[in-house]
Amino acid sequence: MTLSQFQPYISIEEYLQAEKSSPIKHEYIQGQIYAMAGASDAHVTITANLVALLRNHIRGTGCRLYVADMKARIESLDIFYYPDIMVTCDSRDTQFEYFKRYPSLIIEVLSPSTEALDRGDKFSDYQELDTLQEYVLVSQNRQRIDCFRRNSEERWVLYSYRVNQQLELTSVNFSCPLADVYEDVAFPPNLSK
Repeated sequence: MTLSQFQPYISIEEYLQAEKSSPIKHEYIQGQIYAMAGASDAHVTITANLVALLRNHIRGTGCRLYVADMKARIESLDIFYYPDIMVTCDSRDTQFEYFKRYPSLIIEVLSPSTEALDRGDKFSDYQELDTLQEYVLVSQNRQRIDCFRRNSEERWVLYSYRVNQQLELTSVNFSCPLADVYEDVAFPPNLSK
């Protein structure tokens, strides 16, 4: 994510209007916009695998799955992010066409250029969403998934999944072998475990 060159303050209304016709996606953080970078083969493959698995699982449940082009709005912080995958089961989200405010699950596939932000500020920002139950970080360099799950005391607990384990996403009552998430992904040598 890089700061766009023309950086005067932009209102939320201006941002949403401009984003409808922009050839480049931008995230919005308190009046500043940041251009989104492209994705690697591994990133796209992992995202596609998760979408296929989750879409079939939630079909008919009333939940909706969104990929990459749908914004998550964190109203209390004046922020719009584009998660790689977002699931909302809240009927209030049907009233918003270009963003969602009440997700229960957000998944980010980590890239070298975004991992620090995804694990740090972005995770902190997403915690402002009262409906969010799980925040999932998926490595594209090895079979490793970190799932942060909100417990009954409103604390975030880390559940890490590695090769030959079963991924569990309790927010949507879903599980699958990690191998399914990483199907057709070519890992760098000596980093696949």
